[in-house]
Amino acid sequence: MKILILCTGNSCRSQMAEGFLKSYDEKSEVYSAGTEPSEKIHPKAIRVMKEIGINLINGYPKNVSGFLNETFDYVITVCGEAKKSCPTFSGDVKHRLHIGFDDPAKATGSEEEIVAVFRKIRDKIKRDFLEFYNENII
Repeated sequence: MKILILCTGNSCRSQMAEGFLKSYDEKSEVYSAGTEPSEKIHPKAIRVMKEIGINLINGYPKNVSGFLNETFDYVITVCGEAKKSCPTFSGDVKHRLHIGFDDPAKATGSEEEIVAVFRKIRDKIKRDFLEFYNENII
């Protein structure tokens, strides 16, 4: 199974989803990319994933253009901006899905409140991608 997860910046949601899918199934090829990739993975995404034993520290945001000539079983968008641009993805795709989440990088408030938003989104991604995995991959 070969899966590409798309987001705008490829710094939070898509990186977390990639981490979860890789933790569910080491045999699947799972990648994430962005339509406008950030310079680095958001430090709070790294932090909240590390809390549950998934290491994102060696990852980096990638541009979707690097995947256009590849074939995927699934291309999954995780944010509205990427969903709008996903139809321009010209690679060979068997199934396109959208599993959307709010952008935790846009959270405001105290450090504690922002980290709480990252944890909430992380937990939603975990739940929804485990459901996707159980329904489509197993």
